[in-house]
Amino acid sequence: MTTADAGAGAGAGRFAPSPSGDLHLGNLRTALLAWLFARSSGRRFLIRVDDLDRVRSGAEQRQLADLAALGLDWDGTVSHQRDRLDRYHEVVSRLRAAGLVYECFCTRREIQQAASAPHAPLGAYPGTCRQLTRAARAERRAQGRPPALRLRAEVQEFTVRDRLHGKFTGLVDDLVLQRGDGVPAYNLTVVVDDADQGIDQVVRGDDLLPSTPRQAYLAELLELPVPEYAHVPLVVNAEGKRLAKRDGAVTLADQLALGHAPAQVLARLAGSLGLHGATPSALVDGFDPAHLPREAWSFAA
Repeated sequence: MTTADAGAGAGAGRFAPSPSGDLHLGNLRTALLAWLFARSSGRRFLIRVDDLDRVRSGAEQRQLADLAALGLDWDGTVSHQRDRLDRYHEVVSRLRAAGLVYECFCTRREIQQAASAPHAPLGAYPGTCRQLTRAARAERRAQGRPPALRLRAEVQEFTVRDRLHGKFTGLVDDLVLQRGDGVPAYNLTVVVDDADQGIDQVVRGDDLLPSTPRQAYLAELLELPVPEYAHVPLVVNAEGKRLAKRDGAVTLADQLALGHAPAQVLARLAGSLGLHGATPSALVDGFDPAHLPREAWSFAA
């Protein structure tokens, strides 16, 4: 689906779902916001499917159909991460040649135990494998422990600017670039994809704000442009926890089964943002990021 008046040379925003299941209303609200941010600023709006992890049959098709049912359109064809493996491996090889990559043999449990030590920064990889000798690496390989590849970060924190949160300084550690099974890791792929696709505006849930300094640092290290960020409030359930499919009628299909037309669902999502209009296009003129709610929206089915 395309929008004719979106300039091919303009910057772009995006929505990048993982095809692991149907989108819930929190996902759809974030997609609507990403669309509004892009369209109100004259940017293209792209869809990218982050399909390097769990993929459920038919999920991508249902996700795209739900977006279209709400009136959200996008420019060009839908892209897929699975088609870009060579590009990710090329970037890892480049970092490796620069001496900025090392092998990590730690298990998830070992990392959790080390990260809970009193001296370790909260959430940081403690650098257990950073200084392993060649002999120590060979010993771990002989034990059948396939290594992940980590970035040898040269800073411990990095500062980004966010449209809703202002200046945010967060942790940078030796993030994983490639998992032990050879699959490129999210923090690498998202940086490479956004730069390669000309995405200069990233709108996503504010639960991802803490990982953003890592990604911005990696982009700068790779001499790639750092996009404009806007981390938007989540949708939560009655207990204040992030909305999930177990919370009842939270997908568009669920809402349709209750007799709520897509236009009604759109109106409810828009109303939660203080916006009113029958279509996404009708919401653009009244859209101002400065007036967006800063608190999570509590949804009751």
